[in-house]
Formats: sequence, C-alpha cells, structure tokens
Amino acid sequence: MAELERLQKVIAHAGVASRRKAEKLIVDGKVKVNGEVVKELGTKVSSNDDVEVEGVPLVKEAPVYYLLYKPRGVISSVKDEKNRKVVTDYLPEVKERIFPIGRLDYDTSGILLMTNDGEFANLLMHPKHEVDKLYVVKTKGIPTKEQIQQLKQGVKVDGESLKAVHAKIMSTDGKKNTAIVQITLHEGKNRQIRRMFDSLGIPVDKLKREKYGSLDLKGMNAGDSRPLKPHEVKLLREQAEKNVK
Repeated sequence: MAELERLQKVIAHAGVASRRKAEKLIVDGKVKVNGEVVKELGTKVSSNDDVEVEGVPLVKEAPVYYLLYKPRGVISSVKDEKNRKVVTDYLPEVKERIFPIGRLDYDTSGILLMTNDGEFANLLMHPKHEVDKLYVVKTKGIPTKEQIQQLKQGVKVDGESLKAVHAKIMSTDGKKNTAIVQITLHEGKNRQIRRMFDSLGIPVDKLKREKYGSLDLKGMNAGDSRPLKPHEVKLLREQAEKNVK
C-alpha cells in the first residue's frame, strides 16, 4: 500500500514551494488532487494520487543532484522578479525542476548544491544535522586573536546568536590592512558571516564557500557545474544523519 503524506509536505518535497507557501496555496484553492480542488491542510495523499499546483502537475521525477560553483552577482533562486541572473541559468541542460539547497548571498561565490529531491534538501538544511560548510573570507581590517575567539564563542547580532564552529586567520597584509580568514559553519543564517564580522567592526570584502561536507571545488571555475556521483550523495546523506542530536 502506498504511504500517505500531508499534501503540503509533498508539494514542498517536489521543490515547488516552501511548506508554508504550499499551505497558503492549498488554502487559496490553487491545489487539485485527482482533479478536485482541495483546501484542507490535513489532506493526505499517496504517490498514486495526481497533484496539480496552479494548474501544473507535480512531476514524479527521478532525483538528480548537482554541484554548482556559484559566481558572485547571482541570485540563489530559480527565478527573480528583477530579471537578475539566477543559479538555474547555469544549468540550462537540466530538464528536471531543480532548486538550490539553501542559499548563498548575491555577493558570495562558491559551492551550491542543486536538486529536485526535497527530502534530501531538508535533511542537509536542518540545523541539527551538522554538515560542515567551510568559507574563505577576505576582510577589510585584520581581526585579533581575541576577535577570532569571539566568533567561535558566538556573537549576538540583532538579538540572534551567531556562531562559527572553527575560525582561523590564514594570512594578513599589513600594508593593505586585509586578512584571509577560514571559517566553518554548521548553520547558514541570512548573511551570517558578513553580520558576524560587521559586529566586530571588520567588514567582509569577499566571501567564498569552498567546502560543503566532503565536497570541494577542485578543478572548477566560477559558473561550472557537475552532477554529484552516487557515492557523494550517499556520503552527504550519511554525514547529515550521523550528526542528528
């Protein structure tokens, strides 16, 4: 017998919308199940049911996984109201309806994972699944050892506690008053690294995510993408599941 799941969860897992947005679409009467409009949030469906969102059927696609080296000046989204470049523009050959796992800020470059597997995306994005994300930061100003320690202990910004798992200074340039800092996060709150350094009075000049779990950018240039190998997907899944607290 096919397993039943809440309708909003099925829509979110298909990558069409967040769960909250999916709930609104249901309440607004924009979702059909087997040709009938459904407005009840408690509705459950199985893989045998035909679900339509705003007239578009949910396609039961085989899961695909990609690594994109996101350039600076690109939106981590599948579309943009201002017609700016978005991450899916870099994977035009992919026919599946993929979306980014989490996001990198407009001015941040580096590893961004793309998939149509909502369950996999939720697994990696959940803060309790402590997958290391390693960033290299170029700062305007040279942080002290005490300030680096502060980043690891956590800083309060706008009432929110922001913390690095690891942080260390890789190099400094006294003449230019700049530093290269390596920083590892488990979570990825909005503009987290920039806000952390701003709180120390040290603005970020450039920011790049160089590693995501066991993945890196070896042999890739900005704008390049590649499919993940099955063992890479398996390893990421294992890393996320291993760290559940």
